Amino acid sequence: MLESGRIATRLPVQDMDRARAFYADKLGLEPVEQRPGGLLYRCAGCEFALFESAGASPGTFTQMAWTVDDLTATVTELRRRGVVFEDVDVPGLQTVDGVAEVQGNYPSKGSGELGAWFRDSEGNMLGIGQPIP
Repeated sequence: MLESGRIATRLPVQDMDRARAFYADKLGLEPVEQRPGGLLYRCAGCEFALFESAGASPGTFTQMAWTVDDLTATVTELRRRGVVFEDVDVPGLQTVDGVAEVQGNYPSKGSGELGAWFRDSEGNMLGIGQPIP
């Protein structure tokens, strides 16, 4: 049953106008649909939604991530748009100029991954990854 279902991320937002502006201005994304209290986005056949919520994400873990072909170019462009990347320094994971080399990966994806993380306007932690073949 579930193995044939499609997965879509839902991210809580406190201020829909602020969030919509962040996703448009900083990430270059526009919603494909909207409803009262919600915005739906599509990226490469996958979708995620922002929904108004009284609750807030703790922002202590990656809630959604994109896999890209060129992490350096993506980080450079997002920085140009004003996105601020997180510095991470925990055992086994450390960023240098906002990018970490993550050891290990799923066998179908390569030997490791380059990763970078940032928060949206609502405190949700978002990630970008590039598999290392």
